[in-house]
Amino acid sequence: MGRKLVLYIAMSLDGYIATESGSIDFLSIVNSDKNEDFGHGSFMQSVDTVIWGRKTYEKVLSFGEELPYADKKKYVISKQKKEGHGLVEFTDDVVDLIYTLKNEEGKDIYCDGGGEIVSELLKNKLFDQLIISIVPHILGDGIRLFQGGSEAQGLKLKNSITFPSGLVQLNYKVI
Repeated sequence: MGRKLVLYIAMSLDGYIATESGSIDFLSIVNSDKNEDFGHGSFMQSVDTVIWGRKTYEKVLSFGEELPYADKKKYVISKQKKEGHGLVEFTDDVVDLIYTLKNEEGKDIYCDGGGEIVSELLKNKLFDQLIISIVPHILGDGIRLFQGGSEAQGLKLKNSITFPSGLVQLNYKVI
């Protein structure tokens, strides 16, 4: 069947991936002494490519650590082309990029956000799978995961997992 485009992301119970200012501090609510990785480690073994929007990329850089996913090809979607430390490639057309990547050999493709990129990919019906972790917190306002404007799409629940921290992970196949 080829490569799949998978959204793997966390949001608040009311559907926000960040505050208006871009803070994702609410995600720490589910940190526990058990150091749950919520399946992220095994998921990362199934992908070889990461897609970030420019704002998500800048948030990752703001952590001040080494850029994650050293063994993955990384793309940043930006209309404001920038140089990427040689570790990432910038492009302004996420739709064309995904069509190209899906026709190449490789593992699955991981979309890590943000909201604008997710919206564009949903509008073009390019996702094959959605893995959405619901953090038990209501932000009240912020950057929505689902920004509207896309056509209806059917989903089939593959599984759901409830973690001791209260996080619920939903895994859907797009049909």
